[in-house]
Amino acid sequence: MQTSPSPSEYISPALVRLLAVGAGAAVANSYYNQAFLGYLTADFALVAGAVSLVPVLTQAGNAFGVLLLAPLGDRLERRSLILMTIAALVIALVGAAVSPGFAWLALASLAVGLFATVAQQIVPLAVHLAPPTGRGRVLGTVTGGILIGILLARTVSGTISDLWGWSFVFWFAAVMMIAIGAALAVWLPRVPPTTDMSYPRLIGSLWTLVRAHPTLRRAVTVQFLIFAAFMGFWSNLALLLAEPRFQLGGTEVGLLALVGVAGALAAPIAGGFADRRGEGLVVSAGAGLVVFAFMIFGLWQGSLAGLVVGILVLDLAVQSSQVANQARVYALDPNARSRLNTVFMACMLAGGAAGAGLGGAAYAISGWTGTCIFGAISAGLALVISRAPRLPGLDTRRTDPLS
Repeated sequence: MQTSPSPSEYISPALVRLLAVGAGAAVANSYYNQAFLGYLTADFALVAGAVSLVPVLTQAGNAFGVLLLAPLGDRLERRSLILMTIAALVIALVGAAVSPGFAWLALASLAVGLFATVAQQIVPLAVHLAPPTGRGRVLGTVTGGILIGILLARTVSGTISDLWGWSFVFWFAAVMMIAIGAALAVWLPRVPPTTDMSYPRLIGSLWTLVRAHPTLRRAVTVQFLIFAAFMGFWSNLALLLAEPRFQLGGTEVGLLALVGVAGALAAPIAGGFADRRGEGLVVSAGAGLVVFAFMIFGLWQGSLAGLVVGILVLDLAVQSSQVANQARVYALDPNARSRLNTVFMACMLAGGAAGAGLGGAAYAISGWTGTCIFGAISAGLALVISRAPRLPGLDTRRTDPLS
């Protein structure tokens, strides 16, 4: 059974760009709703805290999708799996667009999050096809595409929701994914699976991987906390900008998100730096910069300039730490990259769901100051864990053989 591509099958630059676009477009579906939460509050007569259920369920769907669907990349032919998941995502987006009530929209958001994790089937495929000496660069490019998708999602969503309403955002997303799916159907190569495990054994092997690799446990714990802080910010930014001191709408949320594109452009650089100087240094620097970003948000709450600077720092920091952590995780077992990615991304996205919920609760209790305190504490814990030489539980080595 094939475990790595031959030199003739190595990924081309054009295919790297296509996979980056596809991953970015897919993951964007999990973030469109953050720019129009204010409209949902008005349309469905909700309180600010209740509307946060939409991004919470979307991120929870992400976590379940990564946990239950992404491991199939090691078991099934990857091109077919990716195309089937995109088809299911289109159906979920149409369901969200025609939502007759908030409960329907909440359930549709869960489904959108579930199938948007096709991005996490694309990432290990790109790493699998990359030449050994270029994996960091390929990973950085595709991961950079994901961050650009996250950031542009808010820009596109904010503009469309301001002009035509929030339901049109989901129609736009459905058409976009149909186009991406068609392109991938034409250009994506067929890649044989790397294991013939049954699905129950495949899922069970996730826990075996967690037990076997202390590096994996530390990486997922740190990224859980960093992404919780990240989502705590972005899930509540629209509520902050809707306050009387700003009185801004979805378009402005989207424009602010554009600032973070600079962080995505730095992803390949961060991956190369991690290869040369070590992933641990990049991860710790990223966690520290997230703390710094929340200090900026908290100290200059009434300043748009402060938001711009803080967003630039935040997105650069989160992207750098993620690339470095993923590079470390993918190196653990080349025959289990989809499953390693599953563990990493499921934990990270669970952190996003927790961050959206806890950040929303902090906002409901103490306003924007509460959100900033939550983000700083979460990132501060990540920094401590990343720098600690040895921690019980995280660094205890297990010797269980992989299933």
